[in-house]
Amino acid sequence: MAFDYDDTNIFARILRGEIPNDTVAENDHALAFRDIAPKTPVHVLVIPKGAYVSFDDFAANASDAEIAGFMRLCAEVCAKEGVGLDGGNAGFRGITNAGPDGVQEVPHFHLHIMGGRPMGPMLNLRD
Repeated sequence: MAFDYDDTNIFARILRGEIPNDTVAENDHALAFRDIAPKTPVHVLVIPKGAYVSFDDFAANASDAEIAGFMRLCAEVCAKEGVGLDGGNAGFRGITNAGPDGVQEVPHFHLHIMGGRPMGPMLNLRD
């Protein structure tokens, strides 16, 4: 099942400057901003500036420069927010959701960088 990119999604509108955001960091290929409903003390979303629906779409179709720019911005956010392991911090979680089974809410690839407290197990699996 393929999903088409919807350029009216909230992240596309943020990238066009139609909706304000609390920017943490930015480069030529990606934007990082604070989640409006944070679940942890550090909760930053990193989005590519290109029109990619999901992680697998981004990994398969983004240019090398886009992938490198996105990943470098993720590292910059971890350092700036004090959750990166290089600073002796306790760590963070990076989460991306894809499609209905992954409970993706916005159809624009994004990575949640979450930290600032212990988060417990990643999943509570059901039978």
